[in-house]
Amino acid sequence: MQIKISKIMLRRTVLPAVLVILLGITLWAFKRNDKNGDSKEQMLLSAIGSILEQKHYAPKTIDDNFSKQVFKKYLEELNPDKDIMLQSDINYLKKYELTLDDEIHGSPLTYYSDAGSIYLKRVDEVMQLYKDILSKPFDFTVNEEINLDDDKADFPADEAARKERWRKRLKYLTLDQYSDLLQQRSNQTKDTAISNKTDAQLEQMARTKVQTILDRSFNRQKLIFNNQEQFNTYVNVVTDLMDPHTEYFPPVESRSFEEDLSGRFYGIGAQLKDDDGAIKIASLITGSPAWKSQKIQVNDEIIKVAQGSTEPVDVRGYAVTDVVKLIRGNKGTEVRITFKKADGSTEVVPIIRDEIVQDEQFARSAVINQPNGKIGYIYLPEFYADFERQDGNRCSQDVASEIIKLKKENVQGIILDLRNNGGGSLPEVVNMVGLFIKSGPVVQVRDRNGKPAILSDNDTSVLYNGPLAVMVNEFSASASEIFAAAIQDYKRGIIVGSDTYGKGTVQRTLPLGKTLDIFSGQTEYGTLKLTFEKFYRINGGSTQLKGVTPDVALPDPYDYLKLREKDQPSALPWDQLQKANYAEFNSGINWNTVETEAKGRIQSNFSFNALIKNEEWLKDNADKKYSLNLQEYQKEQAQLRKTVKQDDSLSRLTTPMDIQPVTEDRSKYYGNADSAKGLRYQKWLSDIQKDIYINETVNVVQDINKAH
Repeated sequence: MQIKISKIMLRRTVLPAVLVILLGITLWAFKRNDKNGDSKEQMLLSAIGSILEQKHYAPKTIDDNFSKQVFKKYLEELNPDKDIMLQSDINYLKKYELTLDDEIHGSPLTYYSDAGSIYLKRVDEVMQLYKDILSKPFDFTVNEEINLDDDKADFPADEAARKERWRKRLKYLTLDQYSDLLQQRSNQTKDTAISNKTDAQLEQMARTKVQTILDRSFNRQKLIFNNQEQFNTYVNVVTDLMDPHTEYFPPVESRSFEEDLSGRFYGIGAQLKDDDGAIKIASLITGSPAWKSQKIQVNDEIIKVAQGSTEPVDVRGYAVTDVVKLIRGNKGTEVRITFKKADGSTEVVPIIRDEIVQDEQFARSAVINQPNGKIGYIYLPEFYADFERQDGNRCSQDVASEIIKLKKENVQGIILDLRNNGGGSLPEVVNMVGLFIKSGPVVQVRDRNGKPAILSDNDTSVLYNGPLAVMVNEFSASASEIFAAAIQDYKRGIIVGSDTYGKGTVQRTLPLGKTLDIFSGQTEYGTLKLTFEKFYRINGGSTQLKGVTPDVALPDPYDYLKLREKDQPSALPWDQLQKANYAEFNSGINWNTVETEAKGRIQSNFSFNALIKNEEWLKDNADKKYSLNLQEYQKEQAQLRKTVKQDDSLSRLTTPMDIQPVTEDRSKYYGNADSAKGLRYQKWLSDIQKDIYINETVNVVQDINKAH
């Protein structure tokens, strides 16, 4: 075997994919030994197991203990709610509990397919079970509860226990729909399908709706959960046990991953939507292949997708993401889509895929007009870097362009919004920090052998040296945390928001097998994203688990959901290195004064105080049992709806800020050739005008101006 590394990235798995850097195109190569009866899956799993053991930053020993973990986690992936398979199934599969390390090391694969077959058999049983239960009315006057915390549940002891679990679950789902229908009727809705119905009729409508949703979900599962998908799930159970960010992408998923990273893909240029189970055209990109065909209209339903002249795949019952993966492909190839038109007729439309650029995921800026001057605002959704194209977008260059636009507007400070930014290219972080400092270390990294290295900005030029605030939240991860930490350690700016995600690991993508398409980089067996380094702040501390603590803390309305790195069971531990040699930025700003002013203002702010109280209430009620009595449920839901609605209201200003596009970009908002895209830009502008978090950050920047 030989390995050549292709890409380096910093990315949080649960967020939208972000950019990587191309270092070379070579593969982890391996050959099937068909003479020995070795399957492709067996050879692939063995190769991945070998890579994990040899190259992962902190590999776990693949032994009987690891086998036990794989055994348990695969069952949880198959049936996370523990309401389909029976304890007898688990007992039968126990024979594999100590053999899965042997499968990873080359023994014949039997566990994942055996478990998958049992699961699909039980799915058929459960589909009949929930239909039987939903055929009869529920009594919502009975006082009983349901616990939705599946982590604390065991698999049902027998079919009777499974039926009782489903009875309660279906009753809860129906109660949710029924309560909503009652609410609509009490609001005197003009919908006669609801307003004229009795309680019994509404209850029946609720049961029908629940069955429709479940039918759609289970039928899709049966469509896509074939042997290959079972294998892919099994492999990702193995990789995830090493750490949450080591991941296997089969060929189609790998292509989709790379497309998300680069902001470019080869497709038809149509946005899809789910319309009550039907996949329809939501909008067309002006100038795209779909638009040029003149045969595709908004609301056309997609019923089949074929790769050229091959047999089409009937996609009725598929999710939007499934259909998108089938429609996208390699540059210049043909996709044939069968549409159902508004008049009921069908038409097959052949389309040649072409490059589509998703420029809405790139940096953008706006000007916040204040009575005493202008503040610049830059939104960066990810640290992207398309190094595969000479003219590819790179976030450091794009942010630099936005800064130049804002300087032309004579702004008195800049806000860089990294909220919900899941990370991206490590070199781009270094380049972007360099826009704000003269030169110096930006981040430290250490490999599996303990060898440290420092990545520095060596360009002594500074594009912007004025007041700077960086916005972060619990979904700011990885590269975002490096940037925020560097700005904080240099005291170059102030960090505003909530504690960040806490991802301090670096991944590389390793192509598996031979290259199938030179344009997309798609390979025969997909890609392995592997954790191979950890990164550290220049002050020596790791962002792993701890993240970055903001200088000015704002309420975190999603803290109760426990979605940070520290909440992941396989997360790597926190540690630290020695402090790098760097000098703090001499801004002449009294940062203590700025922070004190902000904290006092936040403490006296009604909206922020109410958000904090609501966050505490949501946290206390996150893991509770839920009543299946209508009156009790309505009380609980009324409080929950009130809290969520209040949070939404509290997070939005009653009087919007005056925020406008920079002069150069005005036509993109109000004269866009792609009218749908123009409307989306306007919607984004409208949203940030009402954002209470941006408003407070504007106050902080104004405090910085006063604190010189």
